[in-house]
Amino acid sequence: MIPDNARKWIEKSTGGRMTSAAELPGATSSELHAVEVETGEGIRSLVLRRFTDKAWVKREPDVATREAKSVGHASEAGLPVPELVACDADGSQSGTPATLVTMLPGEVVLQPESFSDWIQGLAHAAARIHRVEADKFKWKYRRYNDRALLAVPEWSEQPDAWTTAIEAVKEPGPAYTECFIHRDFHPSNILWVDGRVSGVVDWVNGCRGPAGIDVAWCRHNLANLHGLLAADEFLSAYKAAAGSAFEYHPYWDLMSVVELLPGPPSMYEGWRASGVKISDDVMRERLDLYVASVVTRLRSFPSASYSSDPESESSRPSIGQLSLR
Repeated sequence: MIPDNARKWIEKSTGGRMTSAAELPGATSSELHAVEVETGEGIRSLVLRRFTDKAWVKREPDVATREAKSVGHASEAGLPVPELVACDADGSQSGTPATLVTMLPGEVVLQPESFSDWIQGLAHAAARIHRVEADKFKWKYRRYNDRALLAVPEWSEQPDAWTTAIEAVKEPGPAYTECFIHRDFHPSNILWVDGRVSGVVDWVNGCRGPAGIDVAWCRHNLANLHGLLAADEFLSAYKAAAGSAFEYHPYWDLMSVVELLPGPPSMYEGWRASGVKISDDVMRERLDLYVASVVTRLRSFPSASYSSDPESESSRPSIGQLSLR
């Protein structure tokens, strides 16, 4: 239920009267509600995000502002994203830091009728984001874990592969050209209408950084959701969509999987809300196979130049980010 002060803030921000609100399923680090507001021009369908994780807000007090700025930057670039209506940066008006954005048409699709078209749509959506410049964007990519605390997961049947993965990500990352990235790009943040991408949502993590981490984040989600072949098909489709602007490196794939350590993989609530059911055993098996596959790529990969600024990747983890996929 939306608190009264949040309702008043919505009505003040829109100049209308809130007529309905329904919690949106699948959120893990914040509360999402679909809200309808009646104005003189008709009914507006909006999405309210309330950052209710106090530990996250304490660690990142600008989290609402970041989402607002990310949505604005993406919108100015012509990406299919929600329109920002209002931002309560410090929670002084609505009770918690919050954002209010327009609701986009479409729905999340995790089990498509045409798998190939679905993969192509994901790849082209990602490539479109990465063509956006972000030189002056305030927030910059950083890793979500502490190198010194990484350890091979006890549940794994592929400890050698995980050892190699952890050793690899302890090194500075490959050199890259910064671009605008979503930083949480995966199928549950993509909306579809009639088999076409209609929108990209959840811009809390938007920043400037390497396209490779977005590609990797989507790949490991696809590996967990549909298996290794899906992850590899997405990589091929993304390479074709991005062209020469993108240079693949296995480092980012390995970084994306260690970002969820130390816990074992488990069903993402967004998948459950979409009707997907995968056992923990299957999730572990798929992730193990994926890590082993990427390590094989790494071992046969030619040497590449690395970042001359290892401190560009802060080891300070983000509570909010670690709970999202």
